[in-house]
Amino acid sequence: MSSRLSPNRRQVLAALGIGAGATAVGACSFGAKGTKAGGRIRLVMFSEPKAALSPLSDDAFTLTRCSCAETLTMLDEEGNAKGLLASAWTRVDNTTWRFTIRDGVTFHDGTVLSAENVASSLTFTASAPKQPRVLNGVTLTATAEGKDVVIKTETADPLMPMRLSGPSLVILSPAAYPDAAGGSVDPVGHGTGAFKLTKITGKASATFDRYNKYWGDKAKAEGLDVTFVPEGSTRASSLISGNADLVEAIPIAQLSSVEQSAAVDEIAISRACTLYLNTSKVFSDPGLRAAVCAAINAQDIVDKVYEGHADASAGLLGSMVSWAADLRAWGRDVYSGASGAAAAGKVPGFPAATAVPAGTSITLGSYSDRPELPEAVVLLAQQLEQIGFTVTQDVRDYSQIETDALAGRFDAFLMSRNTVLDTGDSVAYMASDYSSTGTNALTFLKDGTVDAAISNAAVTEPGQERQKATMEAEHAILATGAVVPILHERIRVGHAKELTGVALDPRERALVTTSTTLGK
Repeated sequence: MSSRLSPNRRQVLAALGIGAGATAVGACSFGAKGTKAGGRIRLVMFSEPKAALSPLSDDAFTLTRCSCAETLTMLDEEGNAKGLLASAWTRVDNTTWRFTIRDGVTFHDGTVLSAENVASSLTFTASAPKQPRVLNGVTLTATAEGKDVVIKTETADPLMPMRLSGPSLVILSPAAYPDAAGGSVDPVGHGTGAFKLTKITGKASATFDRYNKYWGDKAKAEGLDVTFVPEGSTRASSLISGNADLVEAIPIAQLSSVEQSAAVDEIAISRACTLYLNTSKVFSDPGLRAAVCAAINAQDIVDKVYEGHADASAGLLGSMVSWAADLRAWGRDVYSGASGAAAAGKVPGFPAATAVPAGTSITLGSYSDRPELPEAVVLLAQQLEQIGFTVTQDVRDYSQIETDALAGRFDAFLMSRNTVLDTGDSVAYMASDYSSTGTNALTFLKDGTVDAAISNAAVTEPGQERQKATMEAEHAILATGAVVPILHERIRVGHAKELTGVALDPRERALVTTSTTLGK
């Protein structure tokens, strides 16, 4: 297991007087403590920037969680699309949508939002060499017609309004985009949100100031001073010591300590802790994949690692997707384990387990940004060793391991994955992770039945038929044995007791809002 600090982080932590394994933070660690109502908020986030906060990466979620950049639409609690930078929309035909752009919006550099620059922004993202997950399998064109943007797709896309809520489709000022193909997107000073990004310091920190010309309600806070800290105990300690006002992803191990001096909110989310098996290597054998599934004791991991703050999985989709269990052949039965639904024959088409050949070695990878994952890896390794595997563990920061994972250098990879991440609909997640052309396909699965099921779900209109098609796709994926859903998580956000207005978003798109403020 390894965990190395980047030079920027090493410098920042050295300045703070702490190290990667620290359990206490110095008095000036995250900026001077302030109690002025409406002042600046010291926010500690767990995920380091992967691409200088470019929306073409998962950094897009940082932009939306900090209310810096905005999309054409947003999702309500039920997952329905609502207007944001678009004030209205209509479906012209099966492959054409028309979106009316909101009046009175300016980018942080003073440029006025228009249909032309919205179309240009979408066109750039859609033609990027590596498309964001939300556009996986979608080919679109965007053109301006007066105050409207007309979006056309090659095939019917009934989810377009929801798709455009994906954080990677935030609309930035024309100045943010490079002149040459393959250039970098620069979000600094180019959003439309309530807070203007003014500075990025490598992977260590970022500064956001209130944008006083924001088209919506003026933000109550003067700004955000953000520090990126993958180490969970360090994040928790910053809140305990009073050197942070708001902290993402409080580790379970630090809950009791944090709650003595701060507030912690926990909500169930659609994020799943899932084991991806690389079908191009040792796990090209379906029997070995089935053996892994039978060996995994999900409840043991829930109890010992998550201390009960999670739920053993019945499938890819958890309880937040309220209709999933009723449409699943095995209902709410736990999927993995010797007596789980898969091993018990409740998953039609699931392969029979075979014995592990002597001397079979595998490399199990994961990342330390989410503090429970390294502990879960240890238990998983023990469970797999009990059936004959020799397991090498490789755990690093996500920024250091992502490239290797996508290149297929692991036999198995444990990932914490939001199953409604991009469109508020699970089909996009399935296409990204399990289709033959998926951009996050860590299983390297090439299965015609799976591809057909995902494609069918993707073109089915929203409603009960789409729900049924989605669960048929889930079944097709699970029947391959290439992925083992282990548990569904709950997220914990810690904050100073005087901080109010924090958004508790199960989709993890929002955190700081215009209402977020420090009391006196």
